[in-house]
Amino acid sequence: MSFDAPHIITALSTVAIIIAIVMLHYEGLYWLGRLGRLEFSGLMRHRPHIAIIIFGQLILHVISIWIFGLGYYLLLRQPEFGAFEPIVAHTIGECVYYSAVVYSTLGFGDVIPTGPIRFLTGMEAVTGLVLITWSASFTFLEMQRYWKE
Repeated sequence: MSFDAPHIITALSTVAIIIAIVMLHYEGLYWLGRLGRLEFSGLMRHRPHIAIIIFGQLILHVISIWIFGLGYYLLLRQPEFGAFEPIVAHTIGECVYYSAVVYSTLGFGDVIPTGPIRFLTGMEAVTGLVLITWSASFTFLEMQRYWKE
């Protein structure tokens, strides 16, 4: 990796995106935990709590994918940051699709990043993996509270 302006801007953009997304998840999980602790009456009182947590986490992950996708879109507007091959037009839709594949570490391989944008791609995969496992751990801990009852 060279230390020219596109690489430095990509690295700084990546750090800013990751900080924003980690804070989003931290606050999101905090509020999901609090929302989930609202009292529900009846036999199925734990089901709304778990549903709130699951759907809330899905929303957090979709927002994260869109934030990364927007980062790709903004960087790829300038050719010196790289490209997605074989895609010719870097639309927001293409960038969000690519982000979803990378974030989930699915990795179809139909889109290949070139240039400095590869750094954002690698860090998105690591971030997605960490946040998905954080969500799974959070859900497990919340469900464990109800299994004891």
